[in-house]
Amino acid sequence: MKLTILGGGGFRVPLVYGALLRDHAAGRVTHLTLHDLDPARLAAVARVLADQAADVPDAPEVRTTTDLDDALRGADFVFSAIRVGGLAGRAADERVALAEGVLGQETVGAGGIAYGLRTVPVAVDIARRVARLAPDAWVINFTNPAGLVTEAMAAHLGRRVVGICDSPVGLGRRVARVLGADPGSARLDYVGLNHLGWLRGLYVDEQDVLPRLFDDERLLTSFEEGRLFGAEWLRSIRSVPNEYLHYYYFNRETVAAYQQAEQTRGAFLHDQQARFYDEMAHPSTPALAAWDRTRAEREATYMAENREAAGAGEREADDLESGGYENVALALMRAIARDESATLILNVPNGNVLGGSTPNGSAPAGSSPSGSGSGIGMGTGIGSSGASGGGRTLAVLDEAAVIEVPCRVDANGPRPLPVSQLSGHEAALVSAVKAVERSVLEAAESGSARAAVRAFALHPLVDSVNVAGRLLDGYRDVHPGLGYLTES
Repeated sequence: MKLTILGGGGFRVPLVYGALLRDHAAGRVTHLTLHDLDPARLAAVARVLADQAADVPDAPEVRTTTDLDDALRGADFVFSAIRVGGLAGRAADERVALAEGVLGQETVGAGGIAYGLRTVPVAVDIARRVARLAPDAWVINFTNPAGLVTEAMAAHLGRRVVGICDSPVGLGRRVARVLGADPGSARLDYVGLNHLGWLRGLYVDEQDVLPRLFDDERLLTSFEEGRLFGAEWLRSIRSVPNEYLHYYYFNRETVAAYQQAEQTRGAFLHDQQARFYDEMAHPSTPALAAWDRTRAEREATYMAENREAAGAGEREADDLESGGYENVALALMRAIARDESATLILNVPNGNVLGGSTPNGSAPAGSSPSGSGSGIGMGTGIGSSGASGGGRTLAVLDEAAVIEVPCRVDANGPRPLPVSQLSGHEAALVSAVKAVERSVLEAAESGSARAAVRAFALHPLVDSVNVAGRLLDGYRDVHPGLGYLTES
């Protein structure tokens, strides 16, 4: 089987290759093509992969190319992991937003909108090329903002593009462990958009054990999200939010922490990875050791400003483990290529829900997960009005909207499972952010600056139409690629 990784010179590619090296089953990936626009980055990552494969006799063959069409031809799967503008672009996104007193994080708020406006046109071009050069390939989208980019590509690839993220996997694993449940068999009622979802139930033997978490102070403050959001707030909303919702629930504190930080996250990663790639320019550098050292530092500082604002302290050792998006991607590929049923939390269109609910709110018959290799079972089917073979998973959104929910995956691809319906502030927040994403898609397709300003202005974390206009001006000043946005 042939796999192509777009953004193949990216720092996290060795995580994917490590997962491929652990797969020795029939039908595994045997040929890996890395595509990137930067030959030096490609060469550096290829050296790390060679070190990883040194003691693996059946390691997938690796080749590199800077020719996109060459990379796509003959691919069975394509991983899209591009970063338009690089980390310098991410750092600029943060600076422009913080200068206006709003959040510049790469997937949330103004920074996410700017990143989306740069990325969607490139992602659409990739989707069109895949449709022409590798029409039978499945695209697995890693590129942020993952839900937005997946929806843009789906307009050209239909169901053959699937977005993935490791945040729900980590959340489910942590909560299951705290509650004494097996992460591989617990079923999650998780629902929302990418980086905007909530764990609303965790089922063991058809019983929801999540309420027990809110009644135990010790348990509630013993894991990352409990410390990040605080026990009192989690008791108030009776769910466990994805860690990225900290930007919404504690926005003022987070913006202040980012403004006071010595470096923004993007600037830190830009400098850190520049050092890594510079180091890799020397042939004597031990490639895998240098990469491991850099990765450990990167993971330890993840969401540091949020934890500082919350007084959450350092990350636990369990939260520094690998086993994230690369394993979700491998499980997704296995399920499709080998027709091995798996249940995974994915970014997929809202329509075509699989199965229905039962009167007592338990899962439909036969919906228990088979184990996906992703680190948690993640099945669900809780109190939904979804009907077998059609309809909408989330009633508050249309069928084309890409959402993040548990899905059953087999050779036919993923189908969303029923989930509990959002209401109240959760439904309102998801609807508002989806409206922002649609404005970004409109702006990217039409080149309308008006639609781009609307996207900024409608976002819950941007509190002024005037600020929205200044944000667009600021981003066009630092990103020449946004020159396509006119005043029409």
